[in-house]
Amino acid sequence: MSHKVVVSDTKVMDGETRAAVLNAVDATVETIAAKEPAAVARAVKDADALIVDAGTQVTAEVVEAGDSLKVVGRAGIGVDNIDVRAAVDAGVTVVNVPDYSVEEVSTHTFALVLACLRKIPTFDRSVKRGEWEWTVGQPIRCLAGSTVGLVAFGKLASRFAAKLRGFDVDVVAHDPYVPEYRMGDLGVESVTFETLLADSDIVSLHAPLTDETRGMVDAGAFDRMRDDALLVNTARGGLVDETALYDALVSGDLGGAGLDVREAEPPGDSPLHDLDSVVCSPHVAWYSEESRVELTQTVAEDVIRVLRGAEPENPVDPETGWF
Repeated sequence: MSHKVVVSDTKVMDGETRAAVLNAVDATVETIAAKEPAAVARAVKDADALIVDAGTQVTAEVVEAGDSLKVVGRAGIGVDNIDVRAAVDAGVTVVNVPDYSVEEVSTHTFALVLACLRKIPTFDRSVKRGEWEWTVGQPIRCLAGSTVGLVAFGKLASRFAAKLRGFDVDVVAHDPYVPEYRMGDLGVESVTFETLLADSDIVSLHAPLTDETRGMVDAGAFDRMRDDALLVNTARGGLVDETALYDALVSGDLGGAGLDVREAEPPGDSPLHDLDSVVCSPHVAWYSEESRVELTQTVAEDVIRVLRGAEPENPVDPETGWF
């Protein structure tokens, strides 16, 4: 029996791997560029499976339109773009890739930290303008001896914490859903969110985007942070109030920011782009050639399990949106 799989994800799905895996169930694959719910809903009317990236909104409208839809595969970790409750209530399984890009994202987080601390983009632009002046990067603070605060302590934050070992930094974390002993195994101290903001030289965001976390780093949060602190976000742009971030940076209430994710993607003509204290990348922390292949194989194989009537390895819990 042939299955129809709609893929709204041309960025992170490796085509060759996808074809090899889905051919195992005689699946026909239709790739669409549409991200908006109405267009996706039209595309899934006769589909058995839908595979999406972070930018595709899988609303209740999309789920209801898929008369034969059995599974939605999220090619990545976060499922804030999927109405998981509506899907499960309709008998549609949602799967994701919970271990996806742990190595890449934790490495990219470290890269943003170092780029911001060592003012690498500023020096790069200066040298290419024909200058040779160390003072353009003043002031630069030492990484050793600083405190790094991790907001959430899942797989990505844990891997980042492990990479911080050997750099002579203190690491604290806030995550109400993770027991202290799990943090302690990596030498990380569990603290309140307010304490983390007040004590950290570097605040790194790793939380999922939920109703609870949306906009959690707002004007009040920036008021609590050190004036020379650095904010790094490789999680979700919606965690940060970008207007408040800009105000904190230009007023001297924050030292800098490294941003891989934004409130709107692409962000358009943002005033943050005029600031040398901000280092940006285009939601690319997930990427390596190896991670693309692993991602594609993992999500496609789980979609196949559902289509064959088997239990998936990575189902998403509709009660929490976690896995």
